[in-house]
Amino acid sequence: MLGDKKNVLLVVSGSIAAYKAADIARNLIKAGLSVTVCLTANGAKFITPITFETLTASKCLVDTFDRSFKFDVEHISAAKAADLCVIAPASANIIGKIASGIADDMATTTIMACTCPKIIAPAMNTAMYDNPIVQDNIIKLRKYGYRFIAPSEGLLACGDVGRGKLAPVEAICTYILQMLREEEHSGSDAASTENAAPEQVVTPVGEEVSASQKKQDLAGRHVLVTAGPTQEAIDPVRYITNHSSGKMGYAIAEAARNRGAEVVLVSGQVAISPPEGVKLVSVVSAQDMAEAVFEHFDATDILIMAAAVADYRPAEVADQKIKKKDGDMVIRLARTTDILGTIAGKKKDGQFICGFSMETENLLENSRKKLEKKKLDMIAANSIAEPGAGFAHDTNKITIITKDAELSLPLISKLETADRILDAIVAEISE
Repeated sequence: MLGDKKNVLLVVSGSIAAYKAADIARNLIKAGLSVTVCLTANGAKFITPITFETLTASKCLVDTFDRSFKFDVEHISAAKAADLCVIAPASANIIGKIASGIADDMATTTIMACTCPKIIAPAMNTAMYDNPIVQDNIIKLRKYGYRFIAPSEGLLACGDVGRGKLAPVEAICTYILQMLREEEHSGSDAASTENAAPEQVVTPVGEEVSASQKKQDLAGRHVLVTAGPTQEAIDPVRYITNHSSGKMGYAIAEAARNRGAEVVLVSGQVAISPPEGVKLVSVVSAQDMAEAVFEHFDATDILIMAAAVADYRPAEVADQKIKKKDGDMVIRLARTTDILGTIAGKKKDGQFICGFSMETENLLENSRKKLEKKKLDMIAANSIAEPGAGFAHDTNKITIITKDAELSLPLISKLETADRILDAIVAEISE
């Protein structure tokens, strides 16, 4: 539960998704928050101020020069009263204005005056969202500490199918409440955490907040992460694979996104959903993964290979299902493409490569050999023999190895493990 009643400033811009802002306001009111709505002129063409005034029992701000209220510098007082500013839905126009420092209406002047944390939930056509100018504006705002709730994929109002739908109302409200709790605890526990280790984050009981949500040290960086298993076909029915769940790689992608990075996640077939705001490239085989990594590597600053890529594949794949016969069957295997070994020859100055090593014996010795053989900058070594570590678990216990050092981490969540790996990478890059 939150302590004192918190005030949320909800800015609604000109998007067809503006009607969903009414549900956001209502849900926040039901959660015990105070909500003030600021509606842009274009937003008011989709939904009326009286709708929000009925839901929030407070004046909906629209016109900077409205004289119908008691004299007050309204955008300043609204900004001062806000514990959190949420722009949802956020059009390409308002994102561009904020990024450019334009303050020419009630909404943008109020946002500009806010000193509280800010969340932006974009909603627009796919082509607009993917436009490099819009993406550059998003990167720029992330550098300034703005948080983004990525849009969903699906059928858009214009009839196109793709990324651009406003994130689900429930997800937006959950994120708002989580962020308010973070701010409340970071304030109330500031004194008690003054001497804590940099990566330690105090969170409410039963909740985990990634330390990366406190940093933006990867803003402007392009991070490529691989995750999950590969599947190597035997015939149209059967394949060879491994036990990887993808959880470690997905946690790294989430942590890197939280720290401001632009993240591409190349993933094998897994049963978990990718983090919001991460570009997912779904693959099946080791060759698929190799081609995806090679395609994106040139634009990558940091590559983290957390996937469990098959070392071997069937040398021949049957066109039809192989029928069961008496006796044994032998499958001849061939080597798959060595992704890390190949990438080493393509690496440019300024690029950083971190591999993963899963071992059942001689963990540190075998991992250091892999680090040297594949010319990696870093390797994260973990053993499936450790209880609670390795495949399918939500926790992990790894040792981070570089050319000159080793850092053994305790058994912690995979999200915290991801942050510790990124801490080490950032430290290496800084040096």
